[in-house]
Amino acid sequence: MRDVLRDVEQFLSAQGCEVVIEKETAANACISALPIMDVPEIGAHCDLGLVVGGDGTMLGIGRQLAPFGVPLIGINQGRLGFITDIPLENFQATLTPMLAGEYEEDRRSLMRAKVMRDGICVFDALAMNDVVVNRGAISGMVELRVEVNGHFVANQRADGLIIATPTGATAYSLSAGGPCCTPRSLAGCWCPLPRTPCRTVPSFCPIRLMWPLKSWPAETPVQILICNPWRHCCMATGLPCDAPSTAFGSCIHGDGVTLTPCDASSTGTREVPEGGPQKHQSS
Repeated sequence: MRDVLRDVEQFLSAQGCEVVIEKETAANACISALPIMDVPEIGAHCDLGLVVGGDGTMLGIGRQLAPFGVPLIGINQGRLGFITDIPLENFQATLTPMLAGEYEEDRRSLMRAKVMRDGICVFDALAMNDVVVNRGAISGMVELRVEVNGHFVANQRADGLIIATPTGATAYSLSAGGPCCTPRSLAGCWCPLPRTPCRTVPSFCPIRLMWPLKSWPAETPVQILICNPWRHCCMATGLPCDAPSTAFGSCIHGDGVTLTPCDASSTGTREVPEGGPQKHQSS
């Protein structure tokens, strides 16, 4: 990875760019010759974020940089490359015209997830892909009351529930049998686990999940994961969920999870009831 980052840095410097490197990346790759910034500093001072890695890396940094409105370009060093779409072996030929202004901007919608407990917000995170509420350590199913735009839709009994943005519709939701939405569509989806009938919903309607019945002890937590839900596989083994691409929290009976579309701008993240996609990512 250090050699790859060095090649990217040398190319960018030759193009007249001032290059800084993210703090944890510098530590892990043992790079000390470049200026180092943490993610908030990059968001405040940089004009462009260049992400080298896979889709999970892009999801994690996208969530963190969204409030700053910094555009992102992804160089794929992973396997799939749905949103890190520039092949590593061809990054110089692709980046040269992009840095000269020849690109199309691909704007992606975001979703803010909040867990409210007795009127207090105990969890707050942004998602580019999806929000997953699952049963965690509970042996049986969970039952969730689902409301869309303030209207009751269903009492959903399942192992868990995926609420996906249009971007996330082609990720974990699709693998669980959910519908496929193009990233620019104005429809998201919610998909119960395991494969049961899924639904598409307008992507700019707020969604609220509630626990209507005491179907398990009140003190038993339920997991809520943001963007990289494959990490829930590690939770069963007791491993900490500390990947930067994932936000993790827990809910108990009586909590409500509110999922709201939001507008990311240079002045912060603003929730909106309706409108168009917000987060932009150059590709």
